[in-house]
Amino acid sequence: MASKTWFVTGASAGIGRVVTEQLLERGDRVAATARRPEGLSALADRFGDRLWTAALDVTDTKALNDTVERAFAELGRIDVIYSNAGRGSVGAAEEMTLASIDEQIALNMTAPIHLLRAVLPHLRAQGGGRFIQMSTMGAHITTPGASMYHASKWGVEGFFESVIAEVEPFGVGITMVEPGIIRTTFGANLDLAPGMPEYADGPAGQIRAYLASVDNVTAQAPGDPAKVAAAIIASADATPAPRRLALGSDAYNAMRAALSGRIAELDAGKETAASIDF
Repeated sequence: MASKTWFVTGASAGIGRVVTEQLLERGDRVAATARRPEGLSALADRFGDRLWTAALDVTDTKALNDTVERAFAELGRIDVIYSNAGRGSVGAAEEMTLASIDEQIALNMTAPIHLLRAVLPHLRAQGGGRFIQMSTMGAHITTPGASMYHASKWGVEGFFESVIAEVEPFGVGITMVEPGIIRTTFGANLDLAPGMPEYADGPAGQIRAYLASVDNVTAQAPGDPAKVAAAIIASADATPAPRRLALGSDAYNAMRAALSGRIAELDAGKETAASIDF
C-alpha cells in the first residue's frame, strides 16, 4: 500500500497521539499539530522528517488557516485530514460558565467547520482526499450534566452530514468516528462546572460529583485506544468512505437503543403528524 500524508489535530495526546504513532510506524508521513507540540519531540527524534509539527490552538481560526496553508505548501499533497482536537465539559445547563459554553462550541464544533473549509480548496485541487472527524456516541445519546458537550457533537455531525453530498463530486470523502468510552486521558481533562446546591441531589449533580471524585474516569474504560486508532486509519482506505464509524460495543449498544427509542417516539406521533396536512 502506498504511503499517505496525514494532517492531525490534537496529536500530542489521546487517540490523536496513538493514530500519529501508528501512521509513522507503518511508514506514512504526518503533519501533527497540537497546542503543546513539544509533547511530540520523542516521535520527531525517532521518525525525523516524516513528522512535521506545528503549534496550533484550533479555536484560533487565523492560526488554523495559516497552519493549513503552510502544511500544504511545505508537504504538497495531504491525503487525509484527521480532525481530532476536542474536550468535554460537565455541569447542569444552569451551572455552566460562559467560558465553558463558548469553549465547547468553539473547540468541538466551530473549529472542525473552519478546518474543513480551510482544507477543501486543496483537496479539490488535488482531485480528492479524506476528512475524518472525531465525534462520539454522544452525538446520538445524551447524559444529564453534559448538555453542551452533546450539543457541540450533535451540531458538528449535522454539519458534516450535510457537507458529505456537497464534496463527494470532488472525490472528497467524510467519515464521522463515534467511539464509546476509551481508555485515554479524556476523563482527566474534563472541565467540571462549579456546582449549585439546587442540582446537587439531581442527576446532573450526582454525575458531576462522581466525576470530581476520580482522577480519570476513562482510565479503566472498555475501549482499547490502539484498536480505535487502527480502525480510524483503516477507514481512510475503505471505498466509499464510511459515513459513520461506531467503535466499541458500548457505543453500538447505546446508539442503537437511542435510535430505536426515537423511531418509537416518531411512530407514536404518526397520526398527529399527518393530521396537519391540507
